[in-house]
Amino acid sequence: MTAATLTYPRAAHRSRHLIADPVLLLAVSALLLLGLTMVSSASISVASSGGGDAFLFLKKQMLGVGLGMIAAAIACAIPTALWQRLAFPLLIAAFVMLVAVLIPGIGHQVNGSRRWIRLGFMNFQPSELSRVLLLMYMASYIVRRQAELKESVQGFIKPMAVLSLAAGLLLLEPDFGAATVLLSTGMGMLFLAGVRLRHFIVLVAGGASVLGLIAFASPYRVKRLFGFINPWDDPFGSGFQLAQSLIAIGRGEWYGVGLGASVQKLFYLPEAHTDFVFAVLAEEFGLLGIIAMLALFGVVIVRVLQTARLAATAGLTYQSFIAASFGLWLGMQAIVNIGVNMGLLPTKGLTLPFMSYGPSCMLVTMSWLGLVMRIHHEASTTGRSAIAKERA
Repeated sequence: MTAATLTYPRAAHRSRHLIADPVLLLAVSALLLLGLTMVSSASISVASSGGGDAFLFLKKQMLGVGLGMIAAAIACAIPTALWQRLAFPLLIAAFVMLVAVLIPGIGHQVNGSRRWIRLGFMNFQPSELSRVLLLMYMASYIVRRQAELKESVQGFIKPMAVLSLAAGLLLLEPDFGAATVLLSTGMGMLFLAGVRLRHFIVLVAGGASVLGLIAFASPYRVKRLFGFINPWDDPFGSGFQLAQSLIAIGRGEWYGVGLGASVQKLFYLPEAHTDFVFAVLAEEFGLLGIIAMLALFGVVIVRVLQTARLAATAGLTYQSFIAASFGLWLGMQAIVNIGVNMGLLPTKGLTLPFMSYGPSCMLVTMSWLGLVMRIHHEASTTGRSAIAKERA
């Protein structure tokens, strides 16, 4: 794998350089710059309404990026073995956050959902960090119980019970999309761990059935579902968001209408700078802009999964599953967000990683990226040490 060497302060008896993946860093940097551009363009009319600061959302997003870079540097400086030892306490912390956000006075309610905790300078979404901590525990469980996972259904059910409990707390917020992505990522990790195929198929079918029942048990979810099937039946009601998104994508054609020239973002398309930033990008940059963005996401996901394979080759199983979980989550959430914007999936309220407005999501995503960079460094140095020993 191509790698670059950067200055990295460490103890005197260790390497003083970080072995980083330059392709991954360049692709993420390009996505961040594109995301900041689109957040600014998509939010400027909303932010400036009533004489407000036209770049309010851009400034907040830049704060999230800045804090995310600091968090990534910290995550990159901490040996991954420490995270592995703290797996259970981190799991407890994840559930504490998921419960705390549901408590009136602690959790902040917006648009009928209690998903945020106010920190003064920003609203923090605990589910974002809890998801990472839960998947880190999953990676630790897989390493400790890999034989049990492969041989018995009980070994498979135990981690799924933990994920299901967390998903249940997410549904109480309610956050159906986050619950679905968490379960899908967790099941993807268990599949990679080598669980028996028949156990996996049965549980996937059961989980899909339960999620389907939950979706149809709530009137507003049923409304969203049928609005997704044919938004033109009620283009000014349940299908309004999707109809406006499809109009924006259609207006973009091949080359787009130009940066800042989107019409749909002018109070037609709700949440244009968060859930539907893809639609604004499609309108302003057209099909070519979409292809460029998808290519960047593809590069990031492939490089992250290559880091997971590198760690597995170096014998770092826990680290390999951590990197794989980030790649799986990134791909799934991007697919869901883009699918929602294009009318291929029901509206979920999920952001597009690195692109959509959301300082807390940006902070956590960048932290996770820093952890992947640390894994790349450890896998590279471990692999080189093993090769050196073999040659000696």
